Amino acid sequence: MTPPGPVGDRFRRFRERLADEHSNQPSVSAPGGDLTVRRDANRRRGGRRGGGEELRVPEAEFTSYYGRPVLKPPVWKWDIAAYLFTGGLAAGSSLLAAGGQLTGRPALRRAGRVTALAAVSASAVFLVRDLGRPARFHHMLRVAKPTSPMSMGTWILTAYGPAAGVAAIAEAAGVLPRHGLLGLAGRVLPPVGHAAGLLAAGTAPALATYTGVLLADTAVPSWHEAYPELPVIFAGSALASGAGVGLLAAPPAQAGPARRMAVAGAALELYGAHRVETRLGLLSEPYRLGRPGRLLRAGRLLTAGGVAGALLGQRSRVVGALSGTALLAASVLTRFGIFYGGVASARDPRYTVVPQRERVEARRSGMDLPSDRAAPPAV
Repeated sequence: MTPPGPVGDRFRRFRERLADEHSNQPSVSAPGGDLTVRRDANRRRGGRRGGGEELRVPEAEFTSYYGRPVLKPPVWKWDIAAYLFTGGLAAGSSLLAAGGQLTGRPALRRAGRVTALAAVSASAVFLVRDLGRPARFHHMLRVAKPTSPMSMGTWILTAYGPAAGVAAIAEAAGVLPRHGLLGLAGRVLPPVGHAAGLLAAGTAPALATYTGVLLADTAVPSWHEAYPELPVIFAGSALASGAGVGLLAAPPAQAGPARRMAVAGAALELYGAHRVETRLGLLSEPYRLGRPGRLLRAGRLLTAGGVAGALLGQRSRVVGALSGTALLAASVLTRFGIFYGGVASARDPRYTVVPQRERVEARRSGMDLPSDRAAPPAV
């Protein structure tokens, strides 16, 4: 007796199909879903069966049992996308501050140090909010695992945060009294802040890019396959956001390093975004369609506009401020676009099943598929 309900209907249709085909045309079910693809008997046997009519392969229907996705979508929420942005902003601001420090531009140095401390503090809040309890961050420091982006990211934040904090506190040396204990602190803070600022800048590249490696290390198809581009995009976004801080806070005469950072960051970000939208084949779709596509397109427009304003309006404080705002907004949109693109690829079974099936077919036919080593693990 066939059980009632959707499962019974599926079983009845499957049994009737087997009876019609006399077991000559087996079905192939995708792992984790009810994807059914009929294989052409001619393709397997090299010709028509008994001179009968040639069978054609129907279109595949990508669904999943009970409407559930093949992969479990990421449990991360918007706060992790915000964490990606604030981490990049902190890294870019520290690089900006180091540039201002080494070239004698106090406005850039001050803006970069203060913004770096504020951004890394916000990153800690977003991260702890996602972890649920602050103690979980502390527990991650019990081990150091070089093969784990999460473990390495924890140690990067641990090294970067205090250095950025000391560098920012050193900016208060100018307002301390000149005598007494506070006067001594005012004399000690500048050289200590100088060293701490350089240490934070030295850690900044790792802080800016490790989140891209972290996303690519998951089984989410469009993140995993974009493992070469995500660190490039995040590095460019970090530089562009740091440049935006400099353009907003510094007078045009001191904003030269910020303008150069804007050009370098925009080049990396636009190049990486173009690659993830064109190189990945089917897995590029989540970055072009829906909300992720709108966010990434708006981010590209704002990045291009911010760089153009920074270069063409070098003598105008208003144009510089508008350019800086555009670059900061572009960095936010890019991080959220990448984040939601990956989430969309995990929710649609096509982005898991089709690349896996293509790799299997390529292996069977003896073809060498370059993306094999970047394949998400089988479900």
